[in-house]
Amino acid sequence: MRNVYQNKIESFFSSNKRMPTYSEMMKLFDLKSKNAIFKIVNKLLDEGIVEKDHLGRLIPAQSFGEIPMLGFVTAGLPASVEEELTDTINLDNFLIKNKAFTYMLEVDGDSMIDAHIEKGDMVLVEKANQAKDMEIVIAEVDGEFTMKYFRRSTTLTAGKMKEKVWLEPANKKYKPIYPENSLNVIAVLKAVIRKY
Repeated sequence: MRNVYQNKIESFFSSNKRMPTYSEMMKLFDLKSKNAIFKIVNKLLDEGIVEKDHLGRLIPAQSFGEIPMLGFVTAGLPASVEEELTDTINLDNFLIKNKAFTYMLEVDGDSMIDAHIEKGDMVLVEKANQAKDMEIVIAEVDGEFTMKYFRRSTTLTAGKMKEKVWLEPANKKYKPIYPENSLNVIAVLKAVIRKY
């Protein structure tokens, strides 16, 4: 039964961006007694699903929001798969390494479709001021912002090493963007999220 309670609390938290009060939990769990809620909360505390802050209020614990990891699925020829709980995974921990520097953007446009990034997709990016060649970045080029592949090449000309940077789309309809004045990396792409 704990999973039912945990799911309801996580669903409430997802919708309201806060933990439910004891009174709200009574309605949520369809229970009449605050004592029953107290026992459920203590079980969730013992299992590390929730914690209490310095004021004694419930807050999500590290494992809050974890979803089950059930193994592998083949993307080749069909094969039998036995569903088995192998682990749980917290999507925040899986996708976000540096929360203070991470944010999401919604994609508008089709210049990255060959990189499987389409209009309406959400991209998770991490602030950065440098990128490696062929990383997908959010960049400011000549005062405008865009998402493209960051490109860098170094050539030896007249005995001097010369570096060239530009932005390259992932759609043949668009041309590479060579900066006239400035090209600054703002963030590096970490994940693409698409809802079906």
